[in-house]
Amino acid sequence: MSTIIAVIDDEPDILKLISFHLSKAHFRVKTFQSADSFLKFITHTIPHLIILDLMLPDNDGIEVCKYLKSQQNYNMIPIIILTARSHEVDKVLGLEIGADDYMTKPFSPRELLARIKAVLRRSKHSQEPHMISIGDILLIEPAKHEVYVNNKEIQLTSTEFKILKILAQNRGLVFSREQILRSLWGL
Repeated sequence: MSTIIAVIDDEPDILKLISFHLSKAHFRVKTFQSADSFLKFITHTIPHLIILDLMLPDNDGIEVCKYLKSQQNYNMIPIIILTARSHEVDKVLGLEIGADDYMTKPFSPRELLARIKAVLRRSKHSQEPHMISIGDILLIEPAKHEVYVNNKEIQLTSTEFKILKILAQNRGLVFSREQILRSLWGL
């Protein structure tokens, strides 16, 4: 199961540069030139990390970050702000509203990659999301190993629960039997 990184920046050259280096490091990269296209994407696929520019053509990156951190389905996704805004007040604001890291342009792709790996390591050690919901129909509570469909609890075996959780956390992706087994038991 490869890690998905969403990159939101309105500069095509920046998107190409980041995409090239992250793909080379075996990350799956999804690029977006606007906040709107990214926000449509996130409704069906939850990335493992977001790289967010603050100066977007259709929305302020600060507002996008605030929105993501206020939503139960998205607030656990780590965010790295990558922007030309280099004033201390911008950095402090970005970190205070929930960004996990803040880098300014111009930037070193190697440093960005190192910061991504560090943020991902920290986020793996952080607490799981309290709930995973799919529409208004399915609710998964990982800490309790409980699943509800239309507010009715469904009994699942431990393996069924783990498979459902893998699929729910990676909406929109297709997994082979081998990938699921590897995710479950490291086979």
